Amino acid sequence: MALISFVVPVYRVQGYLRECLDSILGQPVADVEVVVVDDCSPDSCGEIIAEYADRDDRVRVVTLDRNVGLGEARNIGLDLATGEYVWFLDSDDWLVGGCLPAVAERLRRVGPEVLLVDHVRAYWDHRRRGSGLARTVPDSGAGVFAVRDRPEVLGVLHTAWNKVVRRRFLVDSDLRFGPGWYEDVSFSYPVLLAAGRISVLDVVCVNYRQRRSGAITRTRDDRHFEVFPHWHRVFELMARWGPEYDDLRPLIFERMVWHYLVVLGNGRRLSPELRRGFFDRVVADYRRWAPPGGYRVPGGIDGLKHRLVAGGHWRTYALLRALHHSRRGGVGRLARRQPRPPASAPAPLPAPPSEPHGLSRLPAALAGAARLTREGLLRAYYHAQLRRPLDPGLALYAAYWFRGYACNPAAVYEKARELAPWIRGVWVVRRDQVSSLPPGLPYVVAGTRAYFRALAQASWLVNNVNFPDYVVKRPGSVHVQTHHGTPVKVMGLDQQGYPHGAAGLDFPGLLRRIDRWDYSLSANTFSTQMWERAYPAEYRTLEVGYPRNDRLVNAGPAEVEAVRRRLGIDPGERVVLYAPTHREHRPGYSPPFDPGALVEACGPAGRLLVRGHYLDPDACPAPDTPAAVGAHTGTVTGSPTMAADPRTPGPPAADPRTPGPPAADPRTPGPPAAPSGRERVRDVTDHPSMEDLYLAADVLVTDYSSAMFDYGTLDRPIVVYAPDWAEYRRERGVYLDVLAEAPGVAVTEFPDLLTAFRTGAVDAPPAALARERFRHRFCGLDDGRAAERVVRRVLLGEPD
Repeated sequence: MALISFVVPVYRVQGYLRECLDSILGQPVADVEVVVVDDCSPDSCGEIIAEYADRDDRVRVVTLDRNVGLGEARNIGLDLATGEYVWFLDSDDWLVGGCLPAVAERLRRVGPEVLLVDHVRAYWDHRRRGSGLARTVPDSGAGVFAVRDRPEVLGVLHTAWNKVVRRRFLVDSDLRFGPGWYEDVSFSYPVLLAAGRISVLDVVCVNYRQRRSGAITRTRDDRHFEVFPHWHRVFELMARWGPEYDDLRPLIFERMVWHYLVVLGNGRRLSPELRRGFFDRVVADYRRWAPPGGYRVPGGIDGLKHRLVAGGHWRTYALLRALHHSRRGGVGRLARRQPRPPASAPAPLPAPPSEPHGLSRLPAALAGAARLTREGLLRAYYHAQLRRPLDPGLALYAAYWFRGYACNPAAVYEKARELAPWIRGVWVVRRDQVSSLPPGLPYVVAGTRAYFRALAQASWLVNNVNFPDYVVKRPGSVHVQTHHGTPVKVMGLDQQGYPHGAAGLDFPGLLRRIDRWDYSLSANTFSTQMWERAYPAEYRTLEVGYPRNDRLVNAGPAEVEAVRRRLGIDPGERVVLYAPTHREHRPGYSPPFDPGALVEACGPAGRLLVRGHYLDPDACPAPDTPAAVGAHTGTVTGSPTMAADPRTPGPPAADPRTPGPPAADPRTPGPPAAPSGRERVRDVTDHPSMEDLYLAADVLVTDYSSAMFDYGTLDRPIVVYAPDWAEYRRERGVYLDVLAEAPGVAVTEFPDLLTAFRTGAVDAPPAALARERFRHRFCGLDDGRAAERVVRRVLLGEPD
C-alpha cells in the first residue's frame, strides 16, 4: 500500500497539467500513487494523462463520460485510492520540489489523522506571497492536537489541498465533498472538527496558482451563490453530531460570516446586480445560524461589516463599499497622473553654457522636437479616426514587426482573397521593406497617415506578432494572433523564470497586448497547452494547424522541381538546409559549424543552404580561412563568418616532395566539372520565402527552431544539432526536450553531426521511426486546409 494517494481531478487545465504531474512524480519519494480523474475535460488533458499513465505505473486514470464537477470527481478519486493517506491536489497547482520527504517523515513518525502543510500563492507575474501559516498556527512538531486545543487552526485557509488526510479516517467519518462551487468549505471544516489528531508542518509544499484568467475566484457568475449550501452542510452536520459541538459553533459562525463577506466584497466574483440578493442571503444565514450565546465580533472595519449584516443594512453597506473603492481608485488615478517623460522621448537638453555651444545643439534639438511633434500629430489623427465607424470590408495584415509579406498572415490573406473577395486586405510594411512585397499587393507604410487610418478602421487585424502598444482594441473589431512557430523555447510570461533570456521584456505591456486578442491560432495541442499558460487571457484558441504550412502539404512534385530550379539546384543534388535559431541570451553566438565539412560528409551530390535567423542574421556562421575553404570547398556566399570547429580534423597537409597529377591535355575532353565550393554552399538568409527553402531541401538541420515542426509536414529527414543544449535549456528555458523527443537524429557535437551524414544514420529506420512519432504528435492538423478553417471561422463567421 502506498503511503500517499494523490487525487488529481482534471478539467480544462491542459496548460498546467504537466507541471502538476511532474511535481508529484519527480519527488524523491516513490511510495505514492496518483489517481487522475478526467472530469470529461474537453481539451487535450486526456491525451496528457494517457501519456503519463503509459510511462509511469504509479499513475491510475479514471475517465468520466460526463462532467460531474470538482467535488464529485474528488469523491470518485477517493473511492479508487489505496494509499494510507490521501492528498487532494488541484491540477493547476503544483508541489514544491523536494517537499515530500518532510511530509512522509511526519506522517510516519506522528501518524496524524490530518496533516496541515503550508503553501504560497504563485501569481502569473511570478510574484509569490506566503500564507502566514506559522503566524496562525505554528509547527506542532511531534505533538498532535484537536480543534478545541488550538481553535486558531480554523483560521487556516479552508482548502482541501493543504491537508493530507488519513484515508480510513475519511471513510469511517463518512466525510465527502458536496456538489457545486466552494466544495472545499463543507469538506475542510468538518475534517478539522472531527479529527482528534491534527499535525501542522511548517513546510511550503503547494504552489497555489493564481491564474490571470479562467479561475473560479476571478469569474463573475451567479454560481457564487453556491457557497450558501456548503455552509448549510457544515451547520447541519454539526447538529447531527450533537451538543458536544455546540461550543465550537461560535468559531464556525464567525468563519462563515467572514467568508460570505469576502465573496460579497470581491468585484471579480459578483456583478453589481447580484450583490443585493447575495447580501440578503447573508443576512438570512446570519439570523438562522447565529449562536444563542453570541460570538466574538472582530474589530475595526470587519466588525462594522458584521454589524451591518446583523442589522440588514444593505444601503449603508453598499455606500461604504462604494466610498472605499472610489478612494482606492482615486489614489490609483492620482498616481497615474504624476508627470513622467514618455519612454520614447529623448532626455531633456541641458541649458547651454554659452551661445555658441547652445547653437551647436540647436539642429539636433529642432530635429527631435519635429519628430516628436510629427508623432504627436499622427497619434492625434489616429485617435480622431477611432471615432469613425469600422470599415466592415477591411482586414489589416502584418508579419514580423512589419518586415513584409510572410508566414501565417500571408496564407490567411491568400485564402481570404479566394473565399471572401469582398473583404479588402491591406498589409502594413516598413518603408525599407516595400520593395520586397509581391507586385500589386495593397499596403500602407507603417507610421503614415494611411497606416493610422487603416489601423483605426479595420474590422480584422491579423498579425503573427503583436501590434504596437498604442493600438486600441475597438469594440466590434477582431484581433487574430497567428503566432509564428510551435514553441520549443519558453514564451510569454513563462520567460519570467529565465531572466537571462528575458532581458528588457515588458511583461505588464505584454499582458495589455494579449488582452486585445480575440483568437489565438495553434498548430497542435502542444502549442495550445503552452500558449494558454504563456499568454493567459480571454481569447479563443483556434487549434486548426498552421496556415503557412498549407503550401508545403499541397505542393506537388512539379512545384518542388520549379522551386529547386529557381534556386539553381540540379535534379540529382541532395540539399541540406541548416537553420539555427536566435539566442536572445547570447547575442551574436555562432554554433560550432563548418559548412564545407558538412558538404563533404554529404558526398559529391551534397548542397548546403544556410539560413540565418531574421533577428540575428550575423550569427549564422561561415568558414573564414583559406585553408578551410580550400580543404572543404565550402564558401557561404555573402554570409558572415562562421568559425570552423577546432575538434574537426582537416585534411592532411600536402607533401611538397610528391609530384602532382600530370597536366591535363587541353585537346582531351575531360569529365564534367564538379560544382565549385561557392556553388555547393549558399547563404539563403535573405531569401524571401522560407517555404521555398523547405520545399527545396532534402534534409533539415536545426536546433531549437520551430522550423522542425513546419518541415515535419513534408516527412523528410530532420537532424537536431544542439551544441549548447545544456546552457540553452538552463538560461533560455524550453518546453520540449529536443534530444529526447527529436524528430530524427539528435547530436550535440559537430563531429557527431558529420558522422550521422557519413554513415547514413540520418536516413536510417530509427530516425524514420522518431520522425513518425514526432509527426503524429505535432503535425496531425496540417492537412493543407488550415487557412481555409481560419477564414471560414474568423472572417466569414461560420460555426466550427
